[in-house]
Amino acid sequence: MEFSELVQKRQSDRKYAPKPVAREHILKCLEAARMAPSACNSQPWKFVVVDDRVKLIQISDAAIGLGMNKFTVQVPVLVAVVQENMNLEAKAGAVVKNKDYSMMDLGMAVENFCLQAAELGLGTCIMGWFDEKKVKEVLGVPRGRRVQLLIALGHPDAPTRSKVRKPLEEMSSWNEY
Repeated sequence: MEFSELVQKRQSDRKYAPKPVAREHILKCLEAARMAPSACNSQPWKFVVVDDRVKLIQISDAAIGLGMNKFTVQVPVLVAVVQENMNLEAKAGAVVKNKDYSMMDLGMAVENFCLQAAELGLGTCIMGWFDEKKVKEVLGVPRGRRVQLLIALGHPDAPTRSKVRKPLEEMSSWNEY
């Protein structure tokens, strides 16, 4: 698959077939995330894969609220993305430049994970809406760590949608703002 096709295929899927995800596919997605670039090679992430039915229900309950993320009850795999500490060089750079490099790093790792899933014919949905305290409790995430995102992973049960995006001229420019 061409890269341009892959970015067209990857979408936020909210309907999944009742079919398990092969462990080797999950491992490929994790490997893609592992290979993502990060500031000073800090790799400030840990991906916690949840495929245990009891924990899936608990994490789904933590994700559902105010009408959001109801689809998570049907997801065969949820992945919690934990923000780990940056290494000393990245931390120093973040302070000097007043930029949270670890959040950018997490974004790149998550996108690699999701693009790999799409190439394998799997669907994903990246979620930031959930009860972090409850997720941390269910997964035993240590104090001082943040669960920044959840990723739903499974076999999509709906067609790929056409993407609606701003025109290129609106989201980019050449040589000046």
